[in-house]
Amino acid sequence: MSDERPADERHVPVLLQRCLDLLAPALAAEGAVMVDSTLGMGGHTEGVLTAFPHVRVIGLDRDTQALELAGRRLAPFGDRFVGVHAVYDAIRDVLDELGIPAVQGVLMDLGVSSLQLDEVDRGFSYAQDAPLDMRMDATRGRTAADVLNTYEERDLARILRVYGEERFAPRIARNVVAARAKAPLQRTGELVDIIRASIPAANRKVGGHPAKRTFQALRIEVNGELVTLERAVPESIEALSVGGRIVVEAYQSLEDRIVKQAFAAGATTSAPPDLPVVPETHTPYLRLVTRGAEEADDAELALNPRSASVRLRAAERLRPTPSHMLPRTNEPSRPTQPARTSGKNRRRTA
Repeated sequence: MSDERPADERHVPVLLQRCLDLLAPALAAEGAVMVDSTLGMGGHTEGVLTAFPHVRVIGLDRDTQALELAGRRLAPFGDRFVGVHAVYDAIRDVLDELGIPAVQGVLMDLGVSSLQLDEVDRGFSYAQDAPLDMRMDATRGRTAADVLNTYEERDLARILRVYGEERFAPRIARNVVAARAKAPLQRTGELVDIIRASIPAANRKVGGHPAKRTFQALRIEVNGELVTLERAVPESIEALSVGGRIVVEAYQSLEDRIVKQAFAAGATTSAPPDLPVVPETHTPYLRLVTRGAEEADDAELALNPRSASVRLRAAERLRPTPSHMLPRTNEPSRPTQPARTSGKNRRRTA
């Protein structure tokens, strides 16, 4: 079942004004460019393009449906917006293709999007029965059904324990393997029933829906979210010009930890602690703009209940990253898709 409403009626961007305030000093210069690394339905980008009439935004998303909806929403801004079908760890490849050496802002709004949750057939929600898909890019890759039906029991348990912090991971994994021996799992409703049967009744009454942690873990595994984020945050920092800012909204502890560690590495001297004078090459190249992680206040929660778990962090580039601190990329970024022009709004889609 598909929601036919336009994007601006379906999506309220989380902490929009706070994001704009944090990005404002970096986007003040004429000709400033920002990358919205998780475009979604375009709410944050619309806010930026409206608040800063001189700014251009490059919007990345692996979800072709999101690119289509955001493209319609942002069409009035003409060539100030460019949408690209890409995962955010490919930020450097995208900017190289567009001939942009550095940008003044990067915004990342992590996790599953409103679009993906609201589209029942995508299989992200445990609240309604749907195919076990969970791919953010529905054009490629393994599905949640593939993971559940082919992974060994110990690997399923590890995924649920690590990515979902699920206490009953071994029991759920064991019951999944037993169920698939009779017939392959195909529907989210089947999985929810297995989870319910795997968790003691007393534990099902606390901590929200009993399937929440398992669905989170499967989504992370299907989309490679954490390994991608580990590459994407350092690469995004490297895309910033001096004075540029990066703002990241995370929604669960594993994501937030990766962001926190990357920011801390840049905001801390890399010199040994016993040196009497810190060499310039070891001074911090980032400044933390937020004190720890900021959360949504009561007004934001009333406006947007999905902001309940948000953790926002921001940092500013002080100088180029010293060579010994540059990110090491162990595998190539995922390629962007071929360009296709549509009216004034150039969009790269599959």
